[in-house]
Amino acid sequence: MKSQIPAEILGRIESCGVVAVLVIDEVKHAVPVARALVAGGVDVMELTLRTPAALGALRSIRAEVPEMLAGIGTILTPAQVREVVEAHAQFGVSPGLNPRVVGTAKEVGLPFAPGVATPSDLEGALELGCRDVKFFPAEPSGGMKYLTSMAAPYGHLGVRFIPLGGLTAANMGSYLASPLVSAIGGSWLATRQIIQAEDWETITGNAAEARKIVGELRSTKS
Repeated sequence: MKSQIPAEILGRIESCGVVAVLVIDEVKHAVPVARALVAGGVDVMELTLRTPAALGALRSIRAEVPEMLAGIGTILTPAQVREVVEAHAQFGVSPGLNPRVVGTAKEVGLPFAPGVATPSDLEGALELGCRDVKFFPAEPSGGMKYLTSMAAPYGHLGVRFIPLGGLTAANMGSYLASPLVSAIGGSWLATRQIIQAEDWETITGNAAEARKIVGELRSTKS
């Protein structure tokens, strides 16, 4: 089954191994956050549409930090799909599965990963042509043990997951060790509080720690 996300973008996400998931309240913080993440080796981010600053933050990052692969999350409506495309989002993500949102993303050419938490969600995503999906909320749903069981009947279809929700530096390795997982989403890298405090050094440190875990795990697997 062919992915709905271009190989170049998938390759960037898998290569990084961790997607920084951010809530940004002020546009002025966007570029410093992105640069701090890149300095730590994380060059993929998902800016959530939870604040009025999100689209402005995306535009700033796309203009001033071109080395960052910047997408938008928490896309809940078809109208938001069009808004994020106009703001030059490189990919889109939603917490759940809304067929209208997925259809609009396909219509306008936005690489898109809907969220799934059950076999029914996953079958709905597959029906819409989605092979790469978000597993959310990962830890509250049962973690890697649950994901392995849920995904088992669909293994022959080549489905890949990006788990998000409750992941940390302490547990990310258990997810990345699975061939089901292409990357994980990490909101701990740059929390809302750390961003508001403008603690860029901590963000760089968190990113470097996560990338070190990715590197060590992959060297062990190879």
